[in-house]
Amino acid sequence: MSTAAKATLLSTTLGAIGIIVFVHYTQRAEKAAMHDGVLRDLERQRLKRERQLDFDLQKQLEREYRQLQTVSGTEKDGNAAR
Repeated sequence: MSTAAKATLLSTTLGAIGIIVFVHYTQRAEKAAMHDGVLRDLERQRLKRERQLDFDLQKQLEREYRQLQTVSGTEKDGNAAR
């Protein structure tokens, strides 16, 4: 086998191995990124549920306070003090 043939075989073998390693690395990186996206979505859903529960609690407290207290209506433009 000539030196040129050996060099060609070596370079194509190293190129193929490099491509395979790169593809596997890229697949793992994409899989990790997708998993991080799932974790972000779960955290976002948890925060949304917490905020909804806080909102519901505030609405319930407002209803209870309105039953216990007499609340006079105010004008929309804020001129109720005149």
